[in-house]
Amino acid sequence: MDFNLSEEHLQAQKMVREFAAKEVIPVIGEWDRKQQMNPAFLPRMAELGILGISIPVRYGGQGFDYITLGLACEELERADTTLRVVMSVHVGLNSLSLLQWGTEEQKQRFLVPQARGEKYGAFGLTEPGVGSDVVNMNSTARRVGNKYILNGEKMWISLATKAHHFLVIAKTDPEAGHRGMSAFIVTSDMPGVTTGDIHGKLGVRAGSTGWIAMQDVEVPVENRLGEEGEGFKIAMSALDNGRYTVAAGAVGLIRACLEDSIKYAKDRKTFGKPIAEHQLIKQKIAYMEQGYQTGRLLYLKAGWMKNQGIRNTRETSLAKWYATDQSVQAALEAVQIHGSYGFSDEYPVERYLRNSKGAVIYEGTSEIHQLMQADYALGYREDGRLRCELPAYDAEYWQAEPEAVAGD
Repeated sequence: MDFNLSEEHLQAQKMVREFAAKEVIPVIGEWDRKQQMNPAFLPRMAELGILGISIPVRYGGQGFDYITLGLACEELERADTTLRVVMSVHVGLNSLSLLQWGTEEQKQRFLVPQARGEKYGAFGLTEPGVGSDVVNMNSTARRVGNKYILNGEKMWISLATKAHHFLVIAKTDPEAGHRGMSAFIVTSDMPGVTTGDIHGKLGVRAGSTGWIAMQDVEVPVENRLGEEGEGFKIAMSALDNGRYTVAAGAVGLIRACLEDSIKYAKDRKTFGKPIAEHQLIKQKIAYMEQGYQTGRLLYLKAGWMKNQGIRNTRETSLAKWYATDQSVQAALEAVQIHGSYGFSDEYPVERYLRNSKGAVIYEGTSEIHQLMQADYALGYREDGRLRCELPAYDAEYWQAEPEAVAGD
């Protein structure tokens, strides 16, 4: 068992860390107060290759493995949650689903421009009255000849007004339960597609969150991802990838709380000495360190399993549940350490606290993951170490140039 990161891991981590430190941290507070997304962030992430970091080179990506994706998400959320959210939806939920389930033609049309950052992807599953209870969604897709007619509304969709491509789950057979759902690639310029932003959010204010409405949207059959009836399976595999990025990002938020709290505790003095020397402050720091180290091991294990092509639903769920819960606790402690300054936006810890709350809700609430882990432990949920459809990481394949594999 080797816990060392490779030179490639370290180089990619350094690149993302430097981008976050130089171009995000100095300005993110301003954009958070504006409750707007900095228009420079997405193009800059595309320019650096971050938006395609774990997509094969042949499909426009950088060819790095899934561990690198986790490291990038940790570094981005250390700066601000909004940037990790971009990775969760654009890469984790959308692009990796195209890589896993798409035909070659679909990969060339949709995955390649997304990996290059020329187009942005989003994921449409949640609805106004449907969150965790996915099977009871109301969106429908009715086949008419060589096209589907989609109707419905998706809510709480990250990048809703920024994305060009949406991976949408809708019911093709409303009477068949989870076997009656299918997945579709819907583009923002299709007639009948409208989007809007949600305002007044508690956190992730510097990000884009909104809704997608579909009214008699005609989607060609060739835009269906997978077979008809595979939508639930595709959505769950997408969530395995999305939850992995959320877990890794939450570890970055814990690290932000820890690093900022250590600096403040060493500078702030009470009763004649730095508050870092008071035992109760040390206790808070210790718990943050515990949460960071444990959460990091959990997401790296899930990333290793993804690299091997091993089913990792259980491990990814545990990593997401633990890391997000710990990020909320770390943010609470960071605010407490900062005292009255933690109650204002003079220091970023109040933003960390607001941002941390979202991750214990989206991509499976903490309660859902708690039930999942209980069912695994009790044997009520299958725990087979089966190889899943997610392709195992193969450096030779991932990093090969397109011309080198033409016709394969």
